[in-house]
Amino acid sequence: MKFQLTTKDVRIALDEVAKSDTDIREALKVVGYPVERRSGAPSYEHLLRIINGQQLSVKSAAAIFGRVEAAMGTVVPENFLNKSDEELRACGLSRQKIEYGRILSQAVLDGFKPKDLIKKSDEEVLEVITALKGFGRWSAEMFLMFSLGRPDVWPAGDLAVQEAVKRLKGLKVRPGPKKMDVIAEPWRPHRSAVAVFLWHFYSNAPF
Repeated sequence: MKFQLTTKDVRIALDEVAKSDTDIREALKVVGYPVERRSGAPSYEHLLRIINGQQLSVKSAAAIFGRVEAAMGTVVPENFLNKSDEELRACGLSRQKIEYGRILSQAVLDGFKPKDLIKKSDEEVLEVITALKGFGRWSAEMFLMFSLGRPDVWPAGDLAVQEAVKRLKGLKVRPGPKKMDVIAEPWRPHRSAVAVFLWHFYSNAPF
């Protein structure tokens, strides 16, 4: 399957959604279209970056991974496993993330090939990735969107997306995952593009 969240793809999808959603249409006038977000081909490095970025801002995650990358030299599982906990902690990784990184690294050495996920359905990818310790549904969704470029992934548990929906729809409280699923239903099959837009809206709308 080809990557379906290019800048052009996202723009076409949002224009389609905006035909029936006036809130999206008006928000596009305020903040414009988001830029493409892509993490490269499905790889060990991307999955390691996802572990690193859990519960961190984009800026903090980038700074920490930069130190991890420098310490590893080449981002391959052997180099991660060869680093001591103390060396990885000095880069900024928590003990838990070090554990998750070691489990991922060993899985790759044992035969897990992230590129093979290209051929699998969204649900199959979710099942494979969440079977790895340290990868919950959110992490798998990020992989589906930004590595595989799947067009209809909906990160209903993402707090920034929830807050953006709250603002976009004028809700009194931030919606939970179940409510998010209901709200997003009319956006199928373009929910990935809407999610990318909502992160953009969250960061740039004048609130």
